[in-house]
Amino acid sequence: MNYHALLSQSDQLVRAALIGVGDFGRSLVSQSQTIGNLDVCVLCDRDLQRARDACRLAGIPDDAVAVCDSPASARKSLDKGRRVLVEDSALVMELPVDIVVEATGNPEAGAGNAAAALASGKHVAMATKEADSVVGPLLHRHARQAGLTYTPVDGDQPSLLLGLLSWAGTLGLEVVAAGKSSEYDFIYDAAAGVVSWQDRRIQVPGFASLWQLSMEDRAATIADRSHALAALPQRTVPDLCEMGLVVNASDLDPDKPDFHVPVARTLEVPDVLCPQADGGILAGAGVIDVFNCLRRPDEASFAGGVFIVVACRDAVTWEILREKGIPVSANMGYALLYNPQHLLGVEAPVSILSAVLLNKSTGGAQVSHRCDLVPRATRDFARGETLAITNHHHHEVAGLEPMLVEPAAAVGINPLPYYMAVEKRLTRPVAAGSVISCDMVVPDDASRLWSLRAEQDSLTF
Repeated sequence: MNYHALLSQSDQLVRAALIGVGDFGRSLVSQSQTIGNLDVCVLCDRDLQRARDACRLAGIPDDAVAVCDSPASARKSLDKGRRVLVEDSALVMELPVDIVVEATGNPEAGAGNAAAALASGKHVAMATKEADSVVGPLLHRHARQAGLTYTPVDGDQPSLLLGLLSWAGTLGLEVVAAGKSSEYDFIYDAAAGVVSWQDRRIQVPGFASLWQLSMEDRAATIADRSHALAALPQRTVPDLCEMGLVVNASDLDPDKPDFHVPVARTLEVPDVLCPQADGGILAGAGVIDVFNCLRRPDEASFAGGVFIVVACRDAVTWEILREKGIPVSANMGYALLYNPQHLLGVEAPVSILSAVLLNKSTGGAQVSHRCDLVPRATRDFARGETLAITNHHHHEVAGLEPMLVEPAAAVGINPLPYYMAVEKRLTRPVAAGSVISCDMVVPDDASRLWSLRAEQDSLTF
């Protein structure tokens, strides 16, 4: 695909407002400085110093930046060619920008900002997957009704995987499995007998015997690796959240609600994520999952990238491709095709420009409510406890594990979406193994996320 021909030949200058200047937003601001037809001219963050620092890191002089607290002052600064920094996202909706990039990472703020942007006639590029997992189908619907585009962003896995699936579909490739690698690899140091994950290192005696995948019983090797590495995280909320967005925009389904999440080397993936009838671990085909990349320190990282496993229908062709380095299963039935990277805001301009110049999403063409991300308790909770986020980087609540299940209205005894449950107080004790239901928490009648979900449910159910 020639992106330059599609997105860089227009005379239109795309003006974008960024809400949330974290790592993703900062990288977008920096990269946009090199793109002639994209101007990220408005930065919104509750921490104005963080927004100012992002401008400085991008090489934007201080005298080219203005802090504004009203629509009038902001418009005046924009007319003078200055970057505008604002604290209140409501002000953004009154400014002359083409698209709002929502990157707060906060489900409540993300849902409200996206809905407000669409209501004010602006396209939306949604990086806040937490909100998208709860009300994404509704926001897509609002955009279509208004003749606007609501899109995930390249640089994050949902958009990149949907792009890879679109490419495969165009070529007529049969996708057996698809997904991403977990965000951080499992790195095996054979000399030390240690496996590390980020800054955590554990001694794993005898792990050398699990390094090679047994072709006689692959499922046993996968189970043994998982058991040996039980002290390291193998299943995270962000991974299932992101893949839930792909489920809603595709015809893929989870093979099991909490995924298989095998620990596997890259070359092993087509032998593992294939049907059980061919020695893999999947009950069927058309499956979405996550794998934990196992590698040595001197091997390339999968880096949280995305992949598809396709059926090999022409043995001669795939033998040639195997010789060229494509990972193909031992029985020559399946091949791994992948993009081992996601570059945050560095790649996001593709989605932003596509939304404004082409009125096209870089995600699925049709998005429907096919699954919900819901929490299940892994420990007992007491009445009155708050389901507080303990890992703010991964937006996780200790004691809750994620699952992708068939959708239901967020009422009564039905499962409560994960990001409607966080920071809510329990109305009764919850036993380990229980799925958190809507009637287990104190409802938030003032929440924009909750009201949007009620609207989505009224249309879906």
